Amino acid sequence: MTTAVRVPPRIALIPVHAVWGAAAGLVGGAGMGLWMSVSEPMPDTAMITMVAGLLGSTNAFAGWLIHLSIALFAGTTFGVLLGQFAQKLAPAVVLGLAYGAVWWTIGALWIMPANMGMPVFEWNDVTSSSLGAHLVFGLLAGLTFGAIAQTMGKQRTGRAGG
Repeated sequence: MTTAVRVPPRIALIPVHAVWGAAAGLVGGAGMGLWMSVSEPMPDTAMITMVAGLLGSTNAFAGWLIHLSIALFAGTTFGVLLGQFAQKLAPAVVLGLAYGAVWWTIGALWIMPANMGMPVFEWNDVTSSSLGAHLVFGLLAGLTFGAIAQTMGKQRTGRAGG
């Protein structure tokens, strides 16, 4: 005899939202990475090389790998935690921007400076540029997640509009 387990639809969608979030995180991470590659809040030091410093490197390629790994994790987490609320574009963008600001607070103001022996929760040229970068991440991740959710919703329901 087999027993069927009923899983609430919101719970069943968590893996789907995680995948959508991973894709959104990579899109947001690419935009943020471009910002960090051209932003030099310290003379002759691109922000992406500062990310490489988390693993003791100054190589921009290493910085990109570290950064995109973090973006993939952050996007997946966005999908799992907030995916059910980000099914439409406007809420997805607002949530994405707020999520980017949270990651800025945790990552750029606390974890990264603490790992590099710098003062934590300090406002300076690096953290102000990093805020812009994290907002770019949140904006692009939110837009991407919302667009995927709307596209997949239309495919599931067969609706062409709205």
